[in-house]
Amino acid sequence: MKTEQHIKLGRLTVLISFLLGTAIFILYFLTSSFEILTLGQSFIALAGLINVGILISILFKANRDKDNRAQLFTTCGLMLLNIPVLFFYCWVTGILLNTMRITFTNTTKITLTNINIVGCGGGHIEKLENGESETVWVDITGDCSLGINYLSEGQNKEENVVGYVTPLMGQKMKHNIGGKNDKQF
Repeated sequence: MKTEQHIKLGRLTVLISFLLGTAIFILYFLTSSFEILTLGQSFIALAGLINVGILISILFKANRDKDNRAQLFTTCGLMLLNIPVLFFYCWVTGILLNTMRITFTNTTKITLTNINIVGCGGGHIEKLENGESETVWVDITGDCSLGINYLSEGQNKEENVVGYVTPLMGQKMKHNIGGKNDKQF
């Protein structure tokens, strides 16, 4: 393979790896889908093997081609830039796996106040008008359940949100306060 082909292959590999990895990360961020998480893990393994193979090939070419060594090493450097991106995406994914992202929607006909998220890392919403929504990120601090208590026309009410969560079980979900909810976990 010619030097130009090695450089082109390396740069194309960098671009494709970055774009596909970023697309998978964004899909996981938006959905918290286990299937997307599994796809991401498989992509990391496959892309890692391909990138290492191409990187080694370029390094061998740089060892033999002294005239174009700087360009080949620059291409290797570009390929290595995906590593910090990978670590950043893994770090954020770790946070997401230990966080419940719950969008609370007031489905009652009245304003709800002093909404406390009870369990795990907890949380608080001061007020939700009828039909209003707010997303709360709740840290999963260990095995726990999540519920809410709130004031509705001066009366204290309670609802179960999630019966059981544990670390690495983070999800993105919706909860209708005072209304019907899909069965959670």
